Parts: sequence; C-alpha cells; structure tokens
Amino acid sequence: MSNFKNLLTFRNITMKFSGVTALKNVSLDIREGEVHVLVGENGAGKSTLVKILCGVYTPNEGEMYLGGKRFKPQRPLDAIQAGIRIVYQEFNMLPFLSIAENIYFEKFPSKRGLLDYRTLYQNTEKIMKEVGLQGSPQDPVEFLGVAQKELVQIAKAISLEAKIIILDEPTAALTPRETQRLFDIVRQLKKKGVTVIYISHRLQEILEIGDRVTVLRNGKKIDTQAVKDITIPGIVKMMIGRDIETEYPFDPDIKTGKEVFRVEELKYHGGKNTISLSLNRGELLGIAGLVGSGRTETMRAIFGADKRIQGKIYLRNKKITIKSPKDAVKHGICLITEDKKTQGLILEMSCSVNITITDLAQIAKLGLLNYGKEHKVSKESIKELAIQTPSDSQLVKYLSGGNQQKVVIAKWMFRKADILIFDEPTCGIDVGAKYEIYLLLWRIAAQGKGIIIVSSNLPELIGICHRIIVFSNGKVSGEVERDNFNQEEILSLAYQNYI
Repeated sequence: MSNFKNLLTFRNITMKFSGVTALKNVSLDIREGEVHVLVGENGAGKSTLVKILCGVYTPNEGEMYLGGKRFKPQRPLDAIQAGIRIVYQEFNMLPFLSIAENIYFEKFPSKRGLLDYRTLYQNTEKIMKEVGLQGSPQDPVEFLGVAQKELVQIAKAISLEAKIIILDEPTAALTPRETQRLFDIVRQLKKKGVTVIYISHRLQEILEIGDRVTVLRNGKKIDTQAVKDITIPGIVKMMIGRDIETEYPFDPDIKTGKEVFRVEELKYHGGKNTISLSLNRGELLGIAGLVGSGRTETMRAIFGADKRIQGKIYLRNKKITIKSPKDAVKHGICLITEDKKTQGLILEMSCSVNITITDLAQIAKLGLLNYGKEHKVSKESIKELAIQTPSDSQLVKYLSGGNQQKVVIAKWMFRKADILIFDEPTCGIDVGAKYEIYLLLWRIAAQGKGIIIVSSNLPELIGICHRIIVFSNGKVSGEVERDNFNQEEILSLAYQNYI
C-alpha cells in the first residue's frame, strides 16, 4: 500500500442533530485508487460521514481536504463537480426515461445546440459493455431488474469520470453471480485510479474486495486497518464492542408442531406455474431462490397484496378467503415487506403510532383514541423488543434500520398475528442488529407462531431455519430439511429451471 497517496482527508469531523452527536472527532485518510470499506452498526455514523462528503450536511466542526486542498461543499452539486458520485442503495433514477438518458442526463452530448442522439447511444453502448449491462440504450429503466438498475447507476458514475465513487450496500439485492460481476467492475475502477468507498453489512465481501477497512461505532472512529491484517470476528468485535459466539443462533429445543398454514396450487397474476407449500406451528420456514424466481410475488399473492388467479389457502386446516391485505390481517396473517420505509412504516409519525396502527380498536373507547393507553402499550412493546429509541414519541424516520424493523414487528405482534411472512428481514441491517432480529424471530417461534422467511442471503436461511423451500423460475424446485442443509445443493435447485 506504500504506493498509494492520500486523496481525501477528514479531520476532526463532528456532526450533531438536535443535540444528538452523530459523529465525534472523526479523522480519516482515504487513498487514491483504493477500495476503502466503511463498516459499523446502523446509526454508527457511516451515512452521516458520506453525506458530509457529498455536500448534503455541513459539519459542526472539522475540515475536509480533497487532493490536498480544503474541500467545503455547500450543496450536492459542489461534490458532483469535484468528481464525487454516490450510488445509493435506494435507486435515484428517472424510471420513464431510457438507460441512455439516465446515464447522461446531467451531460447530454449535443450538436449545433440539439441533443445528439447518435453520439448518446454510441457512448451508452460503450459504457454498457464496460459494466456488463445487457439490453439496448433505448430500453426504459422502469422495466429493468434490480441488478440492472444498479449497473445503470454505476455506469452513470463512470460516465462522468468520477474521482471517488461511493457504493452504499451495492450487493443487497444481487445474486452471487451479479455480485462477482460488480466486484470485477470495482477492480477495473481501481486500475484506472478511481477511489471506491464501499459501505456494506456483508462482512465476507470486505475480505474479497477491500484494501482497508474503517470501523465506526456510536459516531466515533474505532480503527482503520488493512484488510489483510483483519478477520471477520475482529471486525464484529470492533463494530459492537463485544464478541458474538455465533452469527446465526438456532435453538434445537424449540420443536415445530402440527401444520398451521397451507397453500395449494396458488398461481399469481403473471406467474406461469402453481405453488404449494405448508407451514408448521413454531417453524421458521425459509424461502430461497434467485431474484425474480417468484418468491416475493408468491408471498404478496398469499397476503392479498397482488392478484391471485387461483389457489386455496388453509389456516388451522380450515379454508379461508383472502382477497385483500385486510382479509389476511383479519385472519392473523401479516407480511413484513423488504421495503419497510415505504410499505411498512409511516416515517413521519411516532413509534407509538406505528406500533398501534394495526389495531386501533384496542386503544379506543367509544370511537375515540385513548392516548394514555397508546403510550402504555407502545412502551411495553419497546421494552419487550428492546427497541433503541429516546421515547415512544420519537419519529420512526430517526431510528436505525434494525430498530425500524423491530417497530414493524412490534405492530404485528400488537395485532396478535399468528403467521408472519418476512421478505428480506435483515436487508441493510448491521451484524449486531441482525443477531437481535434472529433472536426475536426465535422468541416469536417459541410462542407457537409460524414464520416464513424470504431471503437472498442463503447462509442466513441455513443458519436459522428448520426447513427451506427453493424457488426456481416461478416453480418450487425442491424442499430441504435442516439435517440435509447444503449450500451447493440449494444453489443447484435455485438454478435448476434456468438451465
């Protein structure tokens, strides 16, 4: 690493929000042409530091230097003009425009004062090939898959010849094959001298793609080390301040009971095949498969969020009718979506409102809300689920990702749901919060409730589930019991109907 020179320097950066310190005296050097990984629990200060670099926030104290010169962006445009680009986990795109228009929106090629479409499409084809993006430059972005949208954002950053590219949880929704393609692109960027700041909760990726790693905890820098000198247990200990004996807790003493839920010959709108599955009381049932294999579509059809063409649903061996989410909730079936911020929470409202909103009748009297009871039950939920918040009146948008997920779980526990369907329950959540979520799932299972977990993280399913059903291209390609869990076999089943 001795050939690297410092490109970016943070010196004693401090940032406070309404008296809460998000960053405290953080000093950090980032080198030219390196992949510098930022890790830490949700709320550790990673996003705040990046937003200061991108001109979204102005720090209360401290300085930044870019290329040896004082850097003080007052707005995001200042950072963009300085060659700093960020690829957010949540896509920031113009869905109704084409790939070409999204990539070059800020710098369209022109000829005689008019948009030069020929050059636009030629340049786009070249950069699409460079990042491995299939299709035509004229394809609308709205019809692209998650991985393709990710590549469009990266292509946009490359097209503007960025000096620093920030990748925020870039592999959260990618398959292993797509992840490796992304790593190839990152390595190509390094060869060109581009600096990559890489933010990820998937610690194994650090060892594969990173040069150095900086750990933040509670707004403070704990350490910066070369990846070659660090281990995953060492990173975890720095992140959370303690050792975790095992990443995936599994309690063999919790036994599954009789069948509590069954789906027969379900076919969702747009699906080509029928799906059947069953769930036992106290069971954690994993749903594996590639992105686009029909996992989420099936769960949404069960919940009544998407149209179901056919199929029967049984609860405690009795046939039930679900035509809408309202019907599902009435029967004690809930869906915790992957996108909790837009589909699971009301971000601008308090923890207490979010927790109790699923069953207002419990906290009402004569048609009027009893705010005293609302606060009482929400405080009990916060204590029971160990939700980290100053009070039940805190707006949910200010909580960390892990605590937001707990609030979503709390609202369904308040509703006394018996069947809980989780879609990517730990996506974007740090290792410490993941462990707490896993323990919480086990506590729920121990109460005799049935839990379905859809996850792209295969080690997660193998670590915590009793049984795994594998989806492949809209079909159930196999079912594996815990005693026979094998990552290679499950992946083979996931790819089975694509070959």
